[in-house]
Amino acid sequence: MVEVTLRFLIEEVGQVEGIFPTETGLAQNFLLRRTASHGIELLGLLTLHASPVWVLAALADVTGAGRKLIQEISQALKDEGLLDPETNFETMDQMLDGLEKSSAHLAQALNLPPVNLPAIRRDWEQLKVEVAQLPPAKIPGVERLEKVWNRLKELGKTQGRSVFTVSSLLAVSAIGHLPSNVLWLSRAGTSAARRTSKVLGDALLSHYVEALDEIARTGVIEYWRREFRPYLRAVAEHFAPAHESSTERLLRRL
Repeated sequence: MVEVTLRFLIEEVGQVEGIFPTETGLAQNFLLRRTASHGIELLGLLTLHASPVWVLAALADVTGAGRKLIQEISQALKDEGLLDPETNFETMDQMLDGLEKSSAHLAQALNLPPVNLPAIRRDWEQLKVEVAQLPPAKIPGVERLEKVWNRLKELGKTQGRSVFTVSSLLAVSAIGHLPSNVLWLSRAGTSAARRTSKVLGDALLSHYVEALDEIARTGVIEYWRREFRPYLRAVAEHFAPAHESSTERLLRRL
């Protein structure tokens, strides 16, 4: 793992050529291989609050007409082993209950941290309170939500990726490009909907559409590499000789 990660950092982040043999093509296939491992599941779980999986399901629930969409989203989570395949999910509360049951099992079986469900559940409860104060025109219609979801599914199919993988990409992108106060639906999103002409979740939904269009143009791997490069660069900087490690700081104090 360390070897392939270092090679990716050297060739892709550092843009240093000629260090490794070219015939193996390791750097080009690095993200494909890592996507097939726990990395994508980990990111998808840690960024769930900014993911279309959560956002579209929550907005579909508050519209009162999104039961079909919630069932499709829950099926995508079942395909990833995140929900019980034998259970039917028609509401956001049911999905959260299902995730809660499977979270501890995933943490043990896949060596992943559990989903931050308490925070997501608090956001959901607050969202229901906030939505009750909004006029219907400020709540996105189920047609718009279904359009984003169908576009996401179509892109995943053409790119050979699961819905959850594409959703995780969109979540990482949203976190990197949008202000933190719009990444939780119950916070500034509802305030903005009350004060402006925008509908609830408009910034997130618009970003998803733009990101999907960009992924369609560049491909999943290139988009992933571009969005993840700042994080990889930050990791690389920790290996720089001039960077003082935590161990060095501790020894200096002692």
